[in-house]
Amino acid sequence: MNPSALIAEDEPLLAQALAAELTRAWPQLQLVATVGDGASAVTRALELRPDVLFFDIRMPGLSGLEAAAELADAWPEGAPFPALVFVTAYDQYAVQAFEAQAVDYVLKPVQATRLAKTVAKLQDVLTRRGQGTQTGADGFDTTLAQLRHLLGAGQVPAAQRLKVIQASVGSAIRMVPIDEVLAFEAADKYVRVLTAGHEYLIRTPLKELLPQLDDAVFWQVHRGTVVRAEAIDSVLRDEAGKLSLALRGHPDKLPVSRLYAHLFKPM
Repeated sequence: MNPSALIAEDEPLLAQALAAELTRAWPQLQLVATVGDGASAVTRALELRPDVLFFDIRMPGLSGLEAAAELADAWPEGAPFPALVFVTAYDQYAVQAFEAQAVDYVLKPVQATRLAKTVAKLQDVLTRRGQGTQTGADGFDTTLAQLRHLLGAGQVPAAQRLKVIQASVGSAIRMVPIDEVLAFEAADKYVRVLTAGHEYLIRTPLKELLPQLDDAVFWQVHRGTVVRAEAIDSVLRDEAGKLSLALRGHPDKLPVSRLYAHLFKPM
C-alpha cells in the first residue's frame, strides 16, 4: 500500500506548491487531504490516519505545534503516530529549535532540493517502522518529548516572571499574588485563575502567560491547563486510562493530556 499524507496550510497557493513538489519528489505518496486550519487538521488526521503530516506552524486557531499536541493526545492507543514535518517561513529560532529536537521542517517557499532530503528522511522512518526496527511506541514517545520541548521553549528570565495577576472584578482590579494561584485554565476567550477561595477571569491567553511562569513551580498538564505542583493532591485514572488531577483547596478536577502524563509516575 502506498504511503499517505495530509497537508495543513492556511495559504492555498503554498499548499498547492507543496503538493506539487511532493508529487515530483515522491510519486508514490498519496495526498489524502489538504486543510487550512489546525482544528480541521486534527479532525481529518484522526479520520484518515495518514502516514505523514505536513503542518504549517502558523495557522488560524491552533498553531501547527498546538494541533500536533492535540492530535497526539487524541491519537488511538497502539496506532503508529504519523511522521511529522513542520512547514515554516524562515525563522532562525524556529529552525534551531526543530534541529535541536531532530524534528524535520520545510521552509517556505518550498525548495525542491530541501524537500528531497525531507522525503528521504520520511521514507527511511516509514521503512524502519515497516520492518519493525522502530516500534510505534518508541516513535510516539520520541514525538511527545519533542513536542513538549518545542511547546515549552521561550521562558523569560526569573526577574521578569509574574509576581501578581491583575484581574478585573466589576469596576475594580484585584491584585492576586502569584503565590495564591492554584491553577490557570483556558476557557473560551478567557483564562480562569483558580485560588483556594476565589476564581477570576483574565483575557491574557495562556500561551502568553506560560513563559512568565516558573516551570518548576507551575506544571503544564494540558494544552489549556497549568497547575501549581504543590497544590496537586492526587492523580486519578479513569477506566479509559485518562488522567485527571484533584487539587488541595479547590473542588475542580483538571484533565491531564497524554503529552504530560509522564509527569505522574509512582516513585
